[in-house]
Amino acid sequence: MALLPSPPCSPFHHRGAPSPLLAPTAASARHRRGSLRLAAAGSRSGTTAAPKPRPPAASRRRCECFDLHRQLVPYGEAYCWQKSIVERRKGLLDSGEDHSDTLIALQHPPVYTLGTRSKKEYLHFDMEDAPFEVHRIDRGGEVTYHGPGQLVMYPIMNLKYHKEDLDWYFRSLEEVIIRALKSAFSIKAARVEGLTGVWVGNQKVAAIGIHGSRMIVYHGLALNVTTDLAPFTMIDPCGIKDRGVGSIKEILRKASGEGEIDDALLMDIAYDSMIKEFAELFHLSLDFSPDCSFQ
Repeated sequence: MALLPSPPCSPFHHRGAPSPLLAPTAASARHRRGSLRLAAAGSRSGTTAAPKPRPPAASRRRCECFDLHRQLVPYGEAYCWQKSIVERRKGLLDSGEDHSDTLIALQHPPVYTLGTRSKKEYLHFDMEDAPFEVHRIDRGGEVTYHGPGQLVMYPIMNLKYHKEDLDWYFRSLEEVIIRALKSAFSIKAARVEGLTGVWVGNQKVAAIGIHGSRMIVYHGLALNVTTDLAPFTMIDPCGIKDRGVGSIKEILRKASGEGEIDDALLMDIAYDSMIKEFAELFHLSLDFSPDCSFQ
């Protein structure tokens, strides 16, 4: 399977649900309750920003949220969806009408993605005989893997309404993950100096990659919840050779000694915690879209 370039993206229309991973629940994720707090083996703690006073709801910037966290969306479709939203948002910049950010939460079928300048030396397979699809896209960073059981979140943010600083944005996304893991699972995660992402001990549990144009940033983060980690052995994830990859499920299993953990419940809890921390840190009011459509 040869390298797939960034797909040509026409205006994206998505009505109804993409390929299902699990049947949708009767209640949406944002109305579920419950937690799974198991003491987990921690790591060095990263610097955690002190919580800021919560602004009144009326002063929060709107963020349209597309909840597909239980569904598999082909990578090419999600990429075109993002690009369509970004192009529309760019058209609103000059008139000052870009009044809303966007958050897409989903999972992908197995796929490898390479950043703009990713090196093929980090792939341990022949590009003409790849085990899964391989896409080269316009984000920064090296190769990574996406697959079922991994919560992928694509915020499309106008940093002019937040802080015009890409380093701040990277650190803020890391902070969302660190807070979510602590609040939902009592997992002590951390940053590693000089690297991007979130770690528990020597294992990377979340990767981050973005692209920005006119201060509108897209792509995002991938958190290993119940992910099969075997496909990571076919690459040097993010170009890092001396550290491993982990998942929430494996961390909790090792900490608790329990054999089975409900994968769907774990994903729901991770999603609930992530969007809560995301909205709080960026001071956003989440507006959940009833379906997935872009005009």
